[in-house]
Amino acid sequence: MAVTLMDLPFAEDALEPVISRETIQYHYGKHHKGYVDNTNALIKGTELDDEVPLVDIVKNSDGVLFNNAAQAYNHNFYWMCLTPDPMPPSPKMVELIERDFGSFESFKEQFLNAAATLFGSGWAWLELDVNEKLVITQRSNGDTPIIYHHTPLLTMDVWEHAYYIDYRNDRKKYLESLWELIDWKFVASNIIDYYHDLTEPCRENSELCDYIEMLQHENEVTT
Repeated sequence: MAVTLMDLPFAEDALEPVISRETIQYHYGKHHKGYVDNTNALIKGTELDDEVPLVDIVKNSDGVLFNNAAQAYNHNFYWMCLTPDPMPPSPKMVELIERDFGSFESFKEQFLNAAATLFGSGWAWLELDVNEKLVITQRSNGDTPIIYHHTPLLTMDVWEHAYYIDYRNDRKKYLESLWELIDWKFVASNIIDYYHDLTEPCRENSELCDYIEMLQHENEVTT
């Protein structure tokens, strides 16, 4: 099989009381697994059924295959955004957020509002766009930043299966509680990885380059 269900980066009960073991068992063990299983069934016997990375399947598919592969990818990313041992964002991470949103509190308000007001099912994302600016997006259903050449940094799942067991229809309460579990080291690492993946060195006129070395240092210090 080209796609495997990722291992959770924490125990099933590690995020309690914010996210219960029961929610994890349904969300990860049934919904997330279902997207992975569907993706494998859909690529069986095709050119994508040959150890093709999930990211490439997402970028080279549409319709039902895209919906399932993108949801598998989005869920992988979502779990990595959460930690049972959260720490505040590093000073340089806060500074970068302030650069594009004015203040950290303004960013928090905008991000949670985007997640709370997205109509129907989908995802709220913090992304690095093609101009190397941080942007907040609302993406419906299985939509995902990687097909727009954006770098995903943080996401919150607002499909009802993410919160209905624990919060019923109170999406806002779920989001406010989930905020406390954000793994800001993972957020910073996605910016660092963006630059490591570039085929060219940092451009001299890139403001973001100025943040990379310090973000990497801060991440190493808190490891």
